[in-house]
Amino acid sequence: MARRRGPDPSVVRVPGPWTHRDVSANGIRLHVAESGTGPLVVLLHGFPETWWTWRHQLPDLAAAGYRVVAVDLRGYGDSDKPPRGYDLWTLAGDVAGLIRALGEERATVVGHGWGGLIGWTLTALHPRQVRGLVAVGAPHPLALRRAVWRDPAGQGRATASYALGFQLPRLPERSLRADDGARVERLMRAWAGAGWAATDDFAQAVAHNRSAIRITTVAHCSMEYYRWAWRSQLRADGRRFAAAVARPADVPVLQVHGADDPCLLTSTARGSARWAGPALRTHVLDGVGHFPHEERPAAVRELLREHLRETAGEPGRPGQRPPCPDGR
Repeated sequence: MARRRGPDPSVVRVPGPWTHRDVSANGIRLHVAESGTGPLVVLLHGFPETWWTWRHQLPDLAAAGYRVVAVDLRGYGDSDKPPRGYDLWTLAGDVAGLIRALGEERATVVGHGWGGLIGWTLTALHPRQVRGLVAVGAPHPLALRRAVWRDPAGQGRATASYALGFQLPRLPERSLRADDGARVERLMRAWAGAGWAATDDFAQAVAHNRSAIRITTVAHCSMEYYRWAWRSQLRADGRRFAAAVARPADVPVLQVHGADDPCLLTSTARGSARWAGPALRTHVLDGVGHFPHEERPAAVRELLREHLRETAGEPGRPGQRPPCPDGR
């Protein structure tokens, strides 16, 4: 019996107040949705989503005077899906290449989940290309690594509840694609705050992501992120990576975290301070789960605009970074 093909990758090119195009970066083709003009802001999604997770922020930030680019990460959506390159070294290189390919020297980077981990890595490995970092539901990679081992009943258990099963060959991919992506809905419902999970916006996000995970090889590529993260802990490349990203950030960092995030705990996010540098601000949103930018888009919009005024300058002007006031 012939294997049923998934949806065409173009299914993720949802129309809206943005332009879809392809950009060549770091040896692969990346699909982006772009809107606005001004200082560059790059938006990086997490699992199990696509660029569309930023559907609220794209028009909001464009209207505020910024050039906003949301990308499908390597292996997702309508971007290329090569057989390798799902380590944070390469993924950060993808984003560094994207910034250059967009004709810019620097950008403010906003990342959720895996996108946030990539953002932290980019800030450490390619510091000259980052004006500022916003980590949404994403602790520093070393804070997460430390918490998994030092807090086995907390972050260790939370991570193992899903990531350990992702290490199995082939079975996780099949479970993600089965029943038209029903497991994606179960994961999102388990990770989201109760308020958002009862809305039409949540239903639309689930429908989009269930379709996107069934695109050929997307489920496999998304699992490769987790497999590298888990297995690298015991390998030489994991030790080299830890040493490479240990340098504290020298740009302003904003952390936005949901108080009810069950997979990346607030305590783990706060542990990022060691690597975030002196210009760190952390906002924890009550009643919010793993998707703050979708669950509370208005609150996140205000936090982003304030951060962008500090990192990218006034809209339409060259970005300059003023010192962060004490206590903020």
